[in-house]
Formats: sequence, C-alpha cells, structure tokens
Amino acid sequence: MLAVLCVVLFLDGMDVSMVGVALPSIGAELGMSASSLQWLVNGYVLGYGGLLLLGGRTADLFGRRRVFLIALGAFAAASLVGGLVDDGVLLVVTRFIKGLAAAFTAPTAMSILTTTFPEGPARNRALSIFTVFGASGYSSGLIIGGLLTSVGWRWTFLTPVPLAIGALLFGIRLIPRDNARADGGHDVWGAVTLTTGMLLAVYTVVTAPERGWLDPLTVVSAIVAVALLVAFVLIESRVAHPLIRLGILRIGTVVRANLSVVALMGSYISFQFIMTIYLQNVLGWAPLAMAFALLPAGIVVVLGSPVVGRLITRYGTARLILASMVSLSLGYLWFLFTAGTTPSYLVSILPAMLLLGGGFGFGFSAIMAQATDGIDDAEQGLAAGLLQTSGQVGSALILAVVTAVLAGTATPTDLSAFRPGLNLVTAVAVVGLLLNLVPLIRRRA
Repeated sequence: MLAVLCVVLFLDGMDVSMVGVALPSIGAELGMSASSLQWLVNGYVLGYGGLLLLGGRTADLFGRRRVFLIALGAFAAASLVGGLVDDGVLLVVTRFIKGLAAAFTAPTAMSILTTTFPEGPARNRALSIFTVFGASGYSSGLIIGGLLTSVGWRWTFLTPVPLAIGALLFGIRLIPRDNARADGGHDVWGAVTLTTGMLLAVYTVVTAPERGWLDPLTVVSAIVAVALLVAFVLIESRVAHPLIRLGILRIGTVVRANLSVVALMGSYISFQFIMTIYLQNVLGWAPLAMAFALLPAGIVVVLGSPVVGRLITRYGTARLILASMVSLSLGYLWFLFTAGTTPSYLVSILPAMLLLGGGFGFGFSAIMAQATDGIDDAEQGLAAGLLQTSGQVGSALILAVVTAVLAGTATPTDLSAFRPGLNLVTAVAVVGLLLNLVPLIRRRA
C-alpha cells in the first residue's frame, strides 16, 4: 500500500518538472506564445493549490480510498488526452484537470499513510520513505523530461499514463476500505466560498507578476478572494457541521509546521527558478545540462531521507526542522558570499545545492510529521491538505514576489542582476530559521 502511495507522489513530482523542460518544444509545435505557455504551469498550479484544502477534507468526509482512486483515474485520463491533443487551449485544460486531480490524490495519500501507520517510529519511517519518492520524482522529471523532449514532447504527457493505471489497479486491491462519515459534508456554502476563494487567490498570485500588482484586475481579484475567504471563516464559525474545524489553527505545532513548509518550499523553488533562468538564458546551458547541475540536491534528499524517520523518533520534529532551516540558510548564504558575478560550479553552485538538499531532505519529513502528530484520524486529511496548501500557495506567492523584484532589474548579463531575488530568497529561509529557533530557546529557558 505504501508503494502505491509513493508511486502517485512520484508521478506528481515528475509531472511538474517534465513539463517545465518541454515548454519550448510545445510552443514551437503548437504555436503557443510565451504568455500561453506559462499557463501549462500555472493551470496546474491553479487547480492544485486552489483545491488542496478541499481535497484533503473531502477525503475525510467521503472516504479516503474512494476519493484517492477516482482522482487517480482522472489524472491518468487527463495525461492521456494531453499527449494526444493538437490545440494549446485543450492542453491547458488537461493541465488544469491534472492539477485538480492531484489536489485530491496528494493530501488523500498522506492521510491514508498517517491513518494506517500509528504515530511514532512506524509513521516517521513511512513519511521518510514517502519524501524520498516525492523528491526523486521531481529530480528524475528534470532528467527524464530532457531525454523525452528530444524524442517528442508528447511523451512527457504519455509516460505517466501506464504508471498511473498500474497504481490505480494495485490501489483497488491494496488500499483498505473506509467509510464515509455520517456527520459533515452538509456545509455547501462553506465548500462554495472556500473553493472559489482559493481558486481566485491562487489565480491572483500566479498572474500578478505578468499583469502587475497594481493592475485593476489584480487588485479586484485579490479583494474578492479575500472577501470570499473571510465569508468562509464566518460560515465555518456558525454552521452546525463545518467543512473545516477552525480550531486546528490554534494548535501551535500545526501553525509552525505550515509556516515552516512555506519557508522551505518557497525559498527552494524560487532559488531553483533563478538558477534555471541564469544557467539557460545567461550562460546558454542546455536543459539537460541544467538539470544535472541542480540534481545533487535531489540526490541528497533521496540518500538522506531513509534515515530521517529514525532521527525524528530519537530527536523529535522540532530539532530536526531547526537543523533543516540551518542547512537551508547556510546554502543560500554560501552561494551569496562565494558566487560573485560569475559563480564557479564546484565552488559555489555544488556546495549550495548539497546544503539545500540536506535542508529539504531532513526538513520535509519532519514538517509532515509535526503537522499531523496528535491530530485525530478524522482530521488527518484536513491537516495534510492544510500543509500542502501552505506549501503550494506560499511558494507561488514568494515566487511571484521574487519574479516582480527581478522584473525591475536590467537585462541580465551576469549574476549581479539576480542579487535582489537571491537576497529575498535568503531572507525567507532565515525567517524560517528564526521561527523554529525562538520556541526552542524559550522552552530551554
């Protein structure tokens, strides 16, 4: 069963990175402009980030096995259609549907894991294995995407299909049945306001860098998104059977885990974005060479994550997350102080990627464990969806701000043009470090 869950997480990670590598080839064959191509990424992010919270709670209310298998089937179907279409708009639609499907499979897989393995060493070990597959999926996608794109970009869409179908068939046999809850599921207005509010919020974040933060449409969509989410909170505080129990946000460890994942993923994804632009557009590296340059971080995650479960059991999640944030911050600081205007790969980039891999590998499993420890089984999907929503939406917001900062700089000819963005990424990681350091100091005092 754990293998089925891990394969699905591997597919989610691989799909995101493979399509990113194939974008130029897709644009050339289908005649899509750069602004249209970005929606192959943003369409997925919109569906995924917009419905993660609802996806996790839906699994709690209507049965994890049922929701997981239906969403996995939708993911496989959308992948197949995406590999066959000849129209850019339809391709974007399939990406949005895959994002919607992943919004249900990702938190549901995590809640199946946390409700199957009891809290403690067994769950910690399962979460560390789960993390290995997520990281290896994303890292493998960079390499596989580069190889498949040289054959034909359609293979980046078709390759996940047999894996998803295989996982679906084994999932039907291996995932234990569970029953829908008798209470809950009656909060229709809560579901409507949450879904539309989150979709609009993610849409605002992913389109603001191109349109402008002060553009009238950006401002209006942000105001409407906030209004819908405020309405959702008011509804949840009054309805008899709330879709989401707001009291979960009063648990300190849950809040700290969600803020930590924003710092971890937001800084890492933004740094990788900067390095991708720098290596390909400024230095002229091929996509495959760029993928191999960033691969060491993924290798560290894959090699280090299997032992993280034992470390969590021995030292606890708080200390491990703190160590992760230290490694992450050191990676960015090392790169800033050694890179100059033309960084050496062996001196600057490789050590930074190794430190970032250590930060991600040791931190992500510990953050997942902290976000779900002590949470009732009936709310494991909610806790998983909340954590993944924080990671995805927080990452999109930080990346949008970094993109806006870089947009105000001159046309890059060396690394100095990217310094403002790198400074912001480093600041995000340091804030995550302080967020976890201060509670430990207080507790020690």
